[in-house]
Amino acid sequence: MTSWVVRPSVEADWTAYRAIRLEMLEDTPIAFLETLAAARTHPDEHWRRRAANTSPRSRLFAAVAPDGRWLGTMGGFHASGSPDPHLVGVYVTPAARGREQGVTDALLDAVVDWARPRSGRLLLEVHEHNAAAIHYYERRGFAFTGRTQPYPLDRTALELEMAADL
Repeated sequence: MTSWVVRPSVEADWTAYRAIRLEMLEDTPIAFLETLAAARTHPDEHWRRRAANTSPRSRLFAAVAPDGRWLGTMGGFHASGSPDPHLVGVYVTPAARGREQGVTDALLDAVVDWARPRSGRLLLEVHEHNAAAIHYYERRGFAFTGRTQPYPLDRTALELEMAADL
């Protein structure tokens, strides 16, 4: 039995969301399209809006400890005009990582459940040097599509597209 739950975020979660977002940007800066310095400048309203989870085209999920602290987060985003939704904002705090913990799988399951009625597959982009993430995604059935693009924060590196059938 776990002592945490996975659920969609709500506006009242904004301080927990801000805390984990700053942690994730410090822990794995190559995994996100924002720098820690930039994130630290956002006003409280930015964090409230992001945590509110009110867009019909996106959903943010959190693994939440009994004390309200977020152990991890993953989101789904379905861009207008795109046939397939994307997995975004993937992060699990180091103490909650690992298959035996179950946090990462539970978060991904929540995003897959959200994405399944929207499409037959889920896409993601992963930094070419993020070996741990690539290994996890492959274990969960994602495969490289062959599509790449320059990583926006370092145009000498690539983001690799992966997809999984739902």
